[in-house]
Amino acid sequence: MPDILAVLNGVSPAWFLIVAGLLAWGAPWSPVRKALMLIGPCFALLAWFATHETGVYGVIDLGPFQLETFRFDSLSRIWVLVFILIAFINGVYALHERNRMTDGAALIYAGAAVGAVLSGDLLTLFFFWELTALASAPLIFAAGAPMAHRAGLRYLAIQVLSGVLLLAGAAVWASQTGSWGCDAIGVDSAAGVMLLLAFGVKAGFPLLHMWLPDAYPKATGVGSVVLSAFTTKLAVYALARGFAGEGALIAIGLVMAVFPIVFALVSNDLRQTLAYALINQLGFMVVGVGLGNELALNGAAANAFVGVIYMALMFMTLGAVLHRTGTVKATELGGLFKSMPVTGVCAIIGALSVAGVPLFSGFVAKTLILSGAHYAHNDLAYAILVYASAGVMELSVLKVVYCAFFGEARHHQVREAPQTMLLGMALAAFLCVYLGVDYRALYELLPFGIDDYEPYKLNNVFGQVQLLLGGAFVFALAVGFKLFPLKSDHTILDADWFYRRLGDGAARWGKAMGELLVHAINTALTAGVARLRARLFNLFNPAGALSREFPSGLMALWTAIMLAAVLLVSYFSPMS
Repeated sequence: MPDILAVLNGVSPAWFLIVAGLLAWGAPWSPVRKALMLIGPCFALLAWFATHETGVYGVIDLGPFQLETFRFDSLSRIWVLVFILIAFINGVYALHERNRMTDGAALIYAGAAVGAVLSGDLLTLFFFWELTALASAPLIFAAGAPMAHRAGLRYLAIQVLSGVLLLAGAAVWASQTGSWGCDAIGVDSAAGVMLLLAFGVKAGFPLLHMWLPDAYPKATGVGSVVLSAFTTKLAVYALARGFAGEGALIAIGLVMAVFPIVFALVSNDLRQTLAYALINQLGFMVVGVGLGNELALNGAAANAFVGVIYMALMFMTLGAVLHRTGTVKATELGGLFKSMPVTGVCAIIGALSVAGVPLFSGFVAKTLILSGAHYAHNDLAYAILVYASAGVMELSVLKVVYCAFFGEARHHQVREAPQTMLLGMALAAFLCVYLGVDYRALYELLPFGIDDYEPYKLNNVFGQVQLLLGGAFVFALAVGFKLFPLKSDHTILDADWFYRRLGDGAARWGKAMGELLVHAINTALTAGVARLRARLFNLFNPAGALSREFPSGLMALWTAIMLAAVLLVSYFSPMS
């Protein structure tokens, strides 16, 4: 093993995942693809362990500038590790599936995310940034439904737009600074604003987030798990790398933490509910980046790490429900805990982690951000994040688990999820509990040392328990008044109203006006042509004006007039 680690030292883990994905996409035999889905992450993990010293390992010299394709430091290593872990867990979870497209795309997508995190310059980041978009879209298209196809096209268009903004911002940044380096950027220039928007699209900033609840619920069961893990967390990493301490991110993150709660509560699609819960969690991370102190940045990194795992676990449980029942609609589910108890237990563990219940991973990560807000004396941010914690308790812990596994049974006896699915969920559930208990294992991975920080202080635990009990009471009232589940399914529009309602209406109006204009032009041309034909007919027909006999005196007069005109022109013309 030491010899293998010596060979892999300085080799980017991204290439093991990408190469394995390309081979899996081309392999016609399912056992080969499934082996690659496990072998690729294993070798990537070995490469991560082998590269134990920070530094720049991959450099391409292009003369005027250098590309750093493998920069390993205290900030990138934690993101790389969790991306590799979730790629392996997904490989286990997806062993039951026989879809070559999703097998290959999931690995390439994971490798592109790892490559982007390890990029030391904006050009390399752009390459992997766009590769994540191209590799992730097939996970939506693979669902096969027309709605999935349309959602996949919208998703791909928005992700490519993010890449265009990134490239434009990088070019302007290089022209202004003479460097393509991917480090602290700020928003003091047009380049910084473009790069912030590029990262914000993938991070799900307000008004830029609509692709997330639109696409994730329409992907395949495995696809939604993979989608939940990489794109948004990669964007959080990019924000932490380039915009740490940017005050505007605090306000943006607070809005992200609060507004999804309303949409999640009224959504009938439980995967869409989780998509909104994901935006809520991203809000905590963006606030941590905006606060900028070491405690808050550690909190953003810790939340990204545990968030990848517990949100993937939640999507895994709903993927198992979808696999057995064919639906994840709240109005069509209920009482599945008797039929799928292991899946139900995993869902409860994941939900408790999302809500930040003590002894689960979410608690030891969220307290870092709350402490960072307190340390920065930002009482408003602290209060809003506390409220957002109560909201996510209702929409993730209680609504998803209650509507799917408890409540009124709406399905006959169904089988438990396949064993490979259960194994993948069990691995994620174990990490949710283990990192909540042995939190030092998580804290040792963080960018800044916090050996003296203790999350399980009495006031932290007591306050969080009070908060969770309050959220549970509100949910109990909602159930008592029969607000859950909703009585019918319906489409929820938020920021995408601008192009799915306003834009569609504008397009329809434009089409109608265009048709009226074309009709008016056609009518006018038809009438004009008809009048011209009538005049020509009156002129040239046998009884027309040109066929009449003109008096000789009149003809002589016209001849004289024309001859006089010719003489005048000749007289006044200059001599050559």
